[in-house]
Amino acid sequence: MKAIPAEYSGTPESIEIKDKAKEEKWMEVCQKFNNDVHRICDVENKKEYTALYQCFDDQDKGFYYLVNEDKSLYSLKRKHFLRNIGKKV
Repeated sequence: MKAIPAEYSGTPESIEIKDKAKEEKWMEVCQKFNNDVHRICDVENKKEYTALYQCFDDQDKGFYYLVNEDKSLYSLKRKHFLRNIGKKV
């Protein structure tokens, strides 16, 4: 999955890709923020990106990323959920 830094002012219409932003792998972004990521909303008409996420660093400063969600995200969520309820995956 792909992600790119974004700017967000509170409404889906205000979402913009940051100037000179470089595309990153979503899993690397999650690791960079210690998996402290939260889905904000669906997005439309932003290239191939489908959702906006907010990520928090160690000082709780928020950063926004547009993410191209795909099927691997849903299997990852399921695997994480099963681990949380004590199932071996």
